[in-house]
Amino acid sequence: MNVLALEPWYGGSHRNFLDGLVKHSAHRFHRITMAARFWKWRMHGGAVTMARKAVQAVEEGFMPDVILATSMVNVPAFLAMTRTHLTNVPVVYYLHENQLTYPLPEGKERDNTYAYINYLSCLAADRIVFNSQFHYDEFMKALPGLLRAFPDYTHLHTVQEIRQKSSVLHLGLDLQAHDQYGADYEGHAWGPAMRPPIVLWNQRWEYDKNPEAFFRLMNRLDDAGCKFRLILAGKHFEEQPYEFEQAFERYAERILHYGYAEDFEEYSRLLHRADIVVSTAIHEFFGIAVMEAVYCGCHPLLPNRLSYPELIPNTLHKPLLHAPVLYGDDEELFRILQAILKGEERPLPPSTLRSILEPLDWPEHVAHYDQLLEEVAQASMVSA
Repeated sequence: MNVLALEPWYGGSHRNFLDGLVKHSAHRFHRITMAARFWKWRMHGGAVTMARKAVQAVEEGFMPDVILATSMVNVPAFLAMTRTHLTNVPVVYYLHENQLTYPLPEGKERDNTYAYINYLSCLAADRIVFNSQFHYDEFMKALPGLLRAFPDYTHLHTVQEIRQKSSVLHLGLDLQAHDQYGADYEGHAWGPAMRPPIVLWNQRWEYDKNPEAFFRLMNRLDDAGCKFRLILAGKHFEEQPYEFEQAFERYAERILHYGYAEDFEEYSRLLHRADIVVSTAIHEFFGIAVMEAVYCGCHPLLPNRLSYPELIPNTLHKPLLHAPVLYGDDEELFRILQAILKGEERPLPPSTLRSILEPLDWPEHVAHYDQLLEEVAQASMVSA
């Protein structure tokens, strides 16, 4: 089949997802992308640019059987401007995130304009796909509140319409790309004479990942005499959070890496080198960074909420999931990590950790995406 892929935020995890899908899919893709900046303008004006490029692609001979649009695409606007060229071509709307439940910094109010674009796009699409069950549940729970915020003609019944054409399909991950960089790291030698374990932070340096709670935990462990080293990787977009500056001052001699990894090889080697990855996130639609670290052999300590309970097998919930670190209560996480750092408990072996994520590796997982696209295209042909 021919698939027209629309991605107005072609960067980071969005870019990795689309590139992985195109690389491994059995179908033919034509990508229309835009640079990953000015996200509000992408949601407002990106449809104009993408529609014009789509019309050009059709006129040059690429007629899609299905359109794959991601969560920053204004689907109704795009369809309105391509109606003479893409009549009856079905749309799959894939939500990496949404602007209705995306967490805001303290003191900021939500602009429902962007949440409503997500809502209208859901109505216009033939199939809606969420990247986690948590994401789907959270969005559906919040959607009635968005509609009730308007004075009349709230169309609350459309929530059920959206439910009926929605499904969940986890992200595909390019995990095998990490394999070539793991040979130099055979794992930690746990025991009385072990070197201080390496604790990894590889998430965005932003408020929704809750770095304040992470460093509060590490400071408490340090005060209790626990030995550890740190890898502080990840991207920040504006000002560097002060928690990282304070950590650099306190742990400078124990920090093995500080800041953004410039290329994939450097990033992968950091993941393989680390022993433990900790998440204190307030919010996570999926959690790619942590899942990549797990595949590379990092023992994860994750909150028993958000997307993590569905990504971690039920049999491993007890050793890997802990009570959420909210409102300053990190007692359970402190006890678990303290026992590991002191050698009283051992992390899971890398082979067990790798097996958690193997079903999401693109060569295996892409079949689910290909099947989804085929189903939507075939359903459109039958209804026509």
